[in-house]
Amino acid sequence: MLSSNLLATVTTSLEWSPNIGVIMIIANIFAIAVGKFTIEQANAKPELPSPQFFGGFGLPAVLATASFGHILGAGIILGLHSIGKI
Repeated sequence: MLSSNLLATVTTSLEWSPNIGVIMIIANIFAIAVGKFTIEQANAKPELPSPQFFGGFGLPAVLATASFGHILGAGIILGLHSIGKI
C-alpha cells in the first residue's frame, strides 16, 4: 500500500533544455559574485594556472563557489519544475 502511494507521487522526469542551462549559468554567476564579496581568503593556496581568469580565486574558492552555484541551480531548476514553470 505504501509503495503504491509512493509511486503515484513520482513526477515526470526533467529533460535538459537551453532554459535549464541558462538557469544553471545564472545561479553559478550569482554564487561567484556572493563568493567574491564574502570569502575572506579567496586567493588561498593552491593557486590556479591563470588566476586572472578566475577573479583572483584560488582552487578552494573556485570549488566552493562552483559547488554552491550548482546546489543553488539544482534547487531552482527542481523547484521551477515542481510548480510547472519549466
